[in-house]
Amino acid sequence: MKAIKLIFSAVLIFSFGFSMGIYTLPLMVAPPSLSMLELATAAQSAKYLVQIPDELDGSDLLHYGKGEFYISESKIVFKGKLAPGPDYQLYLSKQFVENESQFNEHKDSMLNISEVKRFDGFISVVPNDVDINQFNSVIIWCEAFGEFITAAKFKS
Repeated sequence: MKAIKLIFSAVLIFSFGFSMGIYTLPLMVAPPSLSMLELATAAQSAKYLVQIPDELDGSDLLHYGKGEFYISESKIVFKGKLAPGPDYQLYLSKQFVENESQFNEHKDSMLNISEVKRFDGFISVVPNDVDINQFNSVIIWCEAFGEFITAAKFKS
C-alpha cells in the first residue's frame, strides 16, 4: 500500500510539474514586450478597430484574450493580454467563430497570417497579396493543442 501511495504521489507531482512547464515555457521564451509607442504607431493606420467580446463560448480561465485589434491593409496590431501558451497562430476568417468546433468547421477557409509569440501586445504583418476586406474576423488559435483562444469580428 505504501508503494502505491508513493507511485501515485510521484505521478501526480510529475503531471503537475509537466503541466506548469507547458503553461510557463512560452512566457520564458517570449520576445521582449513591445512599447506602447510601437503599438500605438503601428495602430495609427488602422482601418478597423475591434474589441474582443467579454464572453466567448470557447474561452475559459486558461484560454482567453482581452483587448483590441487594430486592422489595416498592412498590419494587425493587438493591444491587450492573451493567456500564455505554445504555438499560437493568428488567422483571418470570413466567418466569426468562438469555439473549437466552429474553428475546425471553417479552418479550411481561413488564412493563417502569423505566429503569435507575445502575450501582451503584438504586431503582425499582413502579406501584400491579402485583401483584409475579404474577411470579417481575427482569431487566435493554439495549433499545438487545438484550443480556441479568442476572436473578434471587425466587419459585418
